[in-house]
Amino acid sequence: MLSDESSHPPTFSRSSSQASIDSTSMEDFWHEIESINESCVGGHEEQTPTEAKPAEEGELEAEWLQDVGLSTLISGDEEEDGKALLSTLTRTQAAAVKKRYNTYTQTMRKKNKQSVRDVRDIFGVSESPPGDTYDSHATELGETQEEKEVPTGVKTSASTPDDTSLNSITLSDGSQDEEGSVTDPQGESMPIFETFPDLSIHPNGMSDPGEKPVQNAVSDGCNLEKNIPPEAEELSFEISYSEVITETPKRNKLKKSVIKKEDFVLTKLFVKKTRFGLTEAGDLSVEDMKKVRRLSLIELTAFLDAFGIPLKRYKTEKVKGRDNGIFGVPLTVLLDNDRKKDPGVKVPLVLQKFFEKVEESGLESEGIFRLSGCTAKVKQYREELDTKFNADKFKWDKMCHREAAVMLKAFFRELPTSLFPVEYIPAFIMLMERGPHIKVQFQALHLMIMALPDANRDTAQALMTFFNKVIANESKNRMSMWNISTVMAPNLFFSRSKHSDYEELRLANTAAHIIRLMLKYQKILWKVPSFLITQVRRMNEATVLLKKQLPSVKKLLRRKTLEREVTSPKISKILQKSPSSRRVSDVPEGVIRVHAPLLSKVSMAIQLNGQTRARDIMAKFQYENSHGSSECIKIQNLRLYEIGGNIGQHCLDPDAYILDVYHVNPQAEWVIKP
Repeated sequence: MLSDESSHPPTFSRSSSQASIDSTSMEDFWHEIESINESCVGGHEEQTPTEAKPAEEGELEAEWLQDVGLSTLISGDEEEDGKALLSTLTRTQAAAVKKRYNTYTQTMRKKNKQSVRDVRDIFGVSESPPGDTYDSHATELGETQEEKEVPTGVKTSASTPDDTSLNSITLSDGSQDEEGSVTDPQGESMPIFETFPDLSIHPNGMSDPGEKPVQNAVSDGCNLEKNIPPEAEELSFEISYSEVITETPKRNKLKKSVIKKEDFVLTKLFVKKTRFGLTEAGDLSVEDMKKVRRLSLIELTAFLDAFGIPLKRYKTEKVKGRDNGIFGVPLTVLLDNDRKKDPGVKVPLVLQKFFEKVEESGLESEGIFRLSGCTAKVKQYREELDTKFNADKFKWDKMCHREAAVMLKAFFRELPTSLFPVEYIPAFIMLMERGPHIKVQFQALHLMIMALPDANRDTAQALMTFFNKVIANESKNRMSMWNISTVMAPNLFFSRSKHSDYEELRLANTAAHIIRLMLKYQKILWKVPSFLITQVRRMNEATVLLKKQLPSVKKLLRRKTLEREVTSPKISKILQKSPSSRRVSDVPEGVIRVHAPLLSKVSMAIQLNGQTRARDIMAKFQYENSHGSSECIKIQNLRLYEIGGNIGQHCLDPDAYILDVYHVNPQAEWVIKP
């Protein structure tokens, strides 16, 4: 929770960014702080605030490398996952990894601890012409000399894995000479890029104007925002955010965005579907989402590096969660208990019950989340929930919406760790103070959401969906987007560390702004960026190749990766359609066999063309299984999945063009299921 010092409004003068917040909203904030610090609902003792201290030198980088799945760089172990991850990194992502690994190795040498590999042993030696370095991008944004430690980038396409990373992680069966060439098993030495034709590639990974990328060749024009106004801005999920920001002129990066109370000032953002459609976080397998989380943290770090903003952690007292009950129990423990009743549950059942109680009779109740409720009743209900909920013995009919709203806030406030990582707030404050456009803030938030653990992300999505229902009744309950975000900020972004009043207010303002962004962009925030899905596919392909242990696997991996990144769309189509890249089966080219084990028509061969979408295949199965009403109802709850090949499992957008997906993943199986 927020520290005790913050229980009363500060007397200092506010900065210009804070002055835009009106007194009414801040009264809501300070009232919420007083309610948190004075009530101590249910006898829950307040944790003693501790001083936030920076992690020891080198410790931060070591933890970061572990979090992104590169612990192999620290341990020195040979792990396929780490090698596969390194082989997929973009230029800016590789630079972010290099920077932190370099800092870690230098620190270890100073401390005379275990011998560590030089960064050049991992990434090789990269030299670029003057003015073509990653440092220059950070310098444009006003990065200090002390912060400017990002190593030189590679002069290839931005989406191309860093060539030095490929050379150094030994993904080639040949040896690397000092000039960056690879020695062929037959003894011939060849530079990595000489085996491919010279192609005109833009630094951000896209072809020059006139050559559209395969994924953007055709747009179906389906937008997530209807009736898009002229001032709305389009978001692209196709290219790495960090790559785009490093190529953006300084004047556009630092376009000022002022926080105002009127919700309409938040820029309208929309996303056009590509031929692959859009993917929700829950549409991918657990293993693939784990890869998305790691890539998102690397990408978020690289994105902030472009602004010279460090993503730092602070050592605070860790609070051990309870093993049973409801309040103060980690989300993962709650979900483990709930899945004994419902294996498919993604949001704690008790939280879903709180939502239901408020929706039953509280959506039109004025000030629903500003009210404190009856303290005695709240205490009683808390105790009963802790002892009776898991046994299904709690009587929900006696609880009113006011107590449910109070306990909903307490539920999040008493989690062992906050729903959203507080460590991101200082970086977000710096991003806002440097004045980037709302679109840039959204991109940072989008990556933060993608980096969350599954339980936190799914719970956050359900919570924002619920709050938007509350806001839809603003005319009666007087709870606007601004009010909700201000009241909920100290409950969702709490810190058990000591902060001054000024720091508390800055943290609160930023947390409230983040909540407003989540509420405003609810429709697109939970979509997985396409560039991350592409990297996951490459990781899976790389892992398979590494496990095969073929004599030339390393050179094949390098060639496969570079071909996909460097070649033009026309060459890509040839590669995708070549016999070596297609699934070896008796099914002709362009024909897939779709399995539907839950329907009476369990299998069907379908000839694909450029206009065949997932919804067309579902319609065909619906027609073939339309003999009974039960079959019609059943198929409405089913979706088409792409399974195997270079993806674990992918629930396809109904508007996805299947021939395009087939070309990207010819080894996939196609299944219709829930």
